[in-house]
Amino acid sequence: MRSRLLHRFHSTLEKRLPERRIFLRTDDETRYIRLASETQLLVWAIGCLVIAWTIIATAIIVMDSIGAGNFRAQAERDQLIYEDRLNAMSNERDTRAAEASAFQERFSAAMGQISAMQTELLASEAKRRELEAAISTIRASLGRVMEDRETAREELAALRSSLESGEIVTADASPDGEIVDTVDILADALAKTAAERDQMAEDAAYALAQAEELELEMRLMEERNDAIFRQLEEAMLVSVEPLDNMFRAAGMNPDQLIDQVRAGYSGLGGPELMFQMSTRGGEPSPDELRMNTILESMDRINMYRIAADRAPFAMPVFDAYRFTSGFGQRWGRLHAGSDFAAPTGTPVYATADGVITYAGWLSGYGRLIKIRHSFGIETRYAHLNAIRVKVGQRVSRGDRIGDMGNSGRSTGPHLHYEIRVNGNPVNPMTFIRAGRDVF
Repeated sequence: MRSRLLHRFHSTLEKRLPERRIFLRTDDETRYIRLASETQLLVWAIGCLVIAWTIIATAIIVMDSIGAGNFRAQAERDQLIYEDRLNAMSNERDTRAAEASAFQERFSAAMGQISAMQTELLASEAKRRELEAAISTIRASLGRVMEDRETAREELAALRSSLESGEIVTADASPDGEIVDTVDILADALAKTAAERDQMAEDAAYALAQAEELELEMRLMEERNDAIFRQLEEAMLVSVEPLDNMFRAAGMNPDQLIDQVRAGYSGLGGPELMFQMSTRGGEPSPDELRMNTILESMDRINMYRIAADRAPFAMPVFDAYRFTSGFGQRWGRLHAGSDFAAPTGTPVYATADGVITYAGWLSGYGRLIKIRHSFGIETRYAHLNAIRVKVGQRVSRGDRIGDMGNSGRSTGPHLHYEIRVNGNPVNPMTFIRAGRDVF
């Protein structure tokens, strides 16, 4: 059965592809090459396979070129989107900076107004005390004058009764002339006393009117001070609360942070400012207590400003980039940082003030820079193409420390950026977002 099928296949093949001979003739002899039907079929099959492979390979190359063009176009669109977002963030940052500057100017003007009002209040208080002392002196003098007047009246009444009874007799002078002189003296004294009394009454009325005017001015000044205090308290609340939230979002305790900053800061702080507002050992007034509260908020903002300068709230890359990988588990391991992809040589900047503790090659990190900051914070910049700092060098926020590269275990040019607090890795985007929301 099998031989019959082979014979039939061979017969059919010979009909389609009959046996051919290729003759090769030389000067001496003639040879030929016999091409059986099976050989012709094999050559034909190989030719078809070569042609098919050529067509498929050409199609793959064409598809790859088309796909690469689409990928480049998509990458260009992504780059434009990122640049637009970066420009929007830059504009928003400039707007926030302008608002902060305007608030600082308003706050300085308010503080100047408070200082002038405080000086005026102290002057009015001193004037009021002087007027009270003058009024007290006038009242005492008026009392003495009234007593003298009453005494003079009693003496005049006694003299009149003596005259009427005829008891006054003088040997050396005429009784009538001496009595007349005495009566004239008493009349003059009574007139002077009455004039002094009227003048004292006028002075007392004027002093009371001045005191009422001063009291009215003090009430108006207290109302203005209360309005200014309310505005300052609202401004302090609006300014301090976002800063508290920023540091809490970054995983830091604001109170402990401020204590650490104040412990290492020798400038003028809250306690000194509150001492300036004290009242010579006496109990502080409600306005002074409110002013001390505002000064405490100002001191807290000042400490936050110092802490923000020392903590890594800035971006390590200013040029256009792609965010390729975040903090968290990846391939069964902890990816302890965030990855920012950009062309090789893109500048990398320090995100806060600090000291370089490592600058060299380290295992899978490749070329690595470590910076020690305040509050137990350390930042790491890995896979660099070039290092532009050395160990022990002090850098500031925004200083260029290296170039982005592809060193170490890396699949392409990018920056691996880490933040560690007391040796423990934290999400860098927490700091970046916190700083972006406030600044």
